[in-house]
Amino acid sequence: MMKRLILAAAAAALFVAAPASAEPEKIELTKMMGRWYEVARVPNKLQDGCEAGASDWTPREGGFAVVQRCWKDDGGQTTWKAKATADPSNTRIKMSFFGGLVSQDYRVLEHRIDQGWLILGTANGKYVWLMSQKPTLPAAIKAQAVARMKQLGFDPARLEFPGPPRS
Repeated sequence: MMKRLILAAAAAALFVAAPASAEPEKIELTKMMGRWYEVARVPNKLQDGCEAGASDWTPREGGFAVVQRCWKDDGGQTTWKAKATADPSNTRIKMSFFGGLVSQDYRVLEHRIDQGWLILGTANGKYVWLMSQKPTLPAAIKAQAVARMKQLGFDPARLEFPGPPRS
């Protein structure tokens, strides 16, 4: 009897400790158009030393053209161009960089249209970004978005918060 209670307690603890499912959200693709500013991200080699990151999304035949920019520590600007297409369910976005040499699948994990932010993650769950339609988010809304990232299973302690665009 005691063994059963211990096993039941261990199983319950595992269930409670497991991260929430980060299922992709169906998005209205027209809401992706325009400029999105980077508010937070899990560190990655490509964006090491990047500040004031932004992505510009414009429609193009068969998908989107995306131009991503950031300012590096040395004052120079880095730019990446990508082609993006959505899957038929509008839950996943495939982006190809460097003329198609590199591609990555992304999922919109949360999109708060009314507050102007979204959480974008790689399909493998390794990387995540908090993006905003404005250069900065009010502190309370930013805290809410970071709390949502935690609910989705991402560790807020791993996030870095690059500086906003320079004026």
